[in-house]
Amino acid sequence: MYNDFIEDVSAMQVLDSRGNPTIQVKVKLESGAEGISMVPSGASTGSFEACELRDGDMNEYNGLSVNKAVRNVNELIGNEIIGMNVFNQRELDEIMIKLDGTKNKEKLGANAILGTSIAISRAAANSLEIPLYKYLGGINGKVIPMPMMNILNGGKHANNTLSIQEFMIVAIGGKNFKEIMEMSVKVYKKLKEILKSKGLVTAVGDEGGFAPDLEDDEEAIKIIINAIEEAGYKEGEDFKIALDIASTEMYEEAKKIGKDGYYFWKTNKLLSKEEMIEYIIDLVKKYPIISVEDGLAEEDWESWNVLTKEIGKDVQLVGDDLFVTNKERLKRGIKENIANAILIKPNQIGTITETLDTIRLANKNGYKTVISHRSGETEDTFIADLAVAVNAGQIKTGAPCRTDRVCKYNRLLNIENEIN
Repeated sequence: MYNDFIEDVSAMQVLDSRGNPTIQVKVKLESGAEGISMVPSGASTGSFEACELRDGDMNEYNGLSVNKAVRNVNELIGNEIIGMNVFNQRELDEIMIKLDGTKNKEKLGANAILGTSIAISRAAANSLEIPLYKYLGGINGKVIPMPMMNILNGGKHANNTLSIQEFMIVAIGGKNFKEIMEMSVKVYKKLKEILKSKGLVTAVGDEGGFAPDLEDDEEAIKIIINAIEEAGYKEGEDFKIALDIASTEMYEEAKKIGKDGYYFWKTNKLLSKEEMIEYIIDLVKKYPIISVEDGLAEEDWESWNVLTKEIGKDVQLVGDDLFVTNKERLKRGIKENIANAILIKPNQIGTITETLDTIRLANKNGYKTVISHRSGETEDTFIADLAVAVNAGQIKTGAPCRTDRVCKYNRLLNIENEIN
C-alpha cells in the first residue's frame, strides 16, 4: 500500500462565477505534493441538499461570506486529518462526516467538507503523478461524456420570460468529443445570429446560455431547432434536445398564490399535476427531446411515478432536486419506479465517497448518471475528471461560453487526447 501523509490543511475565501464567496481548500503532503479545490454553489437548489454554510453577516458580501466554513477547515477538520494517509479517502471522508455529526452537514458545512474531500483526492493523484480521473476510476475510467449543453437559460437562472430553466442541445451525431464540441459551438453561434436577427438580447445567463425574452417556453425549443438546421445539421439525427424544467420552482410558485400544481410564473400559466404530466408528454411527442430533468417537483412522488410509466421507456427522466445525489432518496426512487437517471452534483451530498456510493447504486439498478456543474462555478475542473472516472457518459457544464464553463470542456478535450 502506498503511503503519503497529510502535512497541512488550509482554506481561504475566494469568489465563484457570480461574484459570491466560496471556499478554496489546499491539502499538502509530506512528499511535497498538494491538491487544491474550489467548491461551486447552486442558485436553484433542492431542499434536501446538504447544507452550504454561509456566515449571514449582512456587513460582508450581503451575508454570503464563508468565513465560518474556512475556520472549520483550518481549525477543526485540519486537526483531525493531519498526519493521516492521504490514500485512505473513505476513512478521511468518514472522519469529517462524524466530526460534523449532523444529517445534512450543517455544523461544519458541506462546502468545507467537500472542499477538503476533493483536495485530498487531488493531492493523492498528484502524489502518484497520475491524472485525477485515473486515480478515481483506475484503468476502467475512460469514457468521455456526452455534453448536454445549456444554450438557452430561463427560470431562476435568467431574468427573462422563460419559466423552464435550461434548454440544452445534445450532439448525438458526433464521432468523438472533439467533433461534438465543434458541432455544438456551431449551433450555439448560429443561435446567437438568429436571436440578433430578431432583435433579441444576446446577453448570457449564469451558465453561458442566452437569455432572450420569447413568447413562451415552446418558442425556445423551436428557435433551437432552427439554429440546428441553419448550422447545417438535422434535428433528431445530429442533435437532440434536453430540458431541465426545474419544476420544484414552479410547484413552489403555485403555493405562493395559494394553488396546488405548477405555475409558470413568467407567463402566468397554471397547470394541475395531471396537466403538467400531459404537458411534458406532449413536448416529448412534438420535439426531438432525449432527456427531461426535474419534470416534476421533488416531493411529487406520485406524479413522478405516473410520468415514468408513461414515457420512461422512451426518454431519459433525470432526478436532480428529486434525488440530490443522496443514496437514501435514490433508494426510494428505485423502489417506487421513479425516474430512470440521476443528476450527480457532489456539493449536494458533501464528500467524494458519498458521491461515488450514489453513482454505484444508480449503476447497479440501471439508472443512468449525469455529472453536473452548478450555476455558481469556479475554474475547478473536478467534475470533468469525475465524469470520465465513473464512465458516466453524460455531463452538464453549461454553454461554450464563460471560462468557468469552458475550462471543463477544455479539460475533457485534454483527457480525450491523453486516452487516445
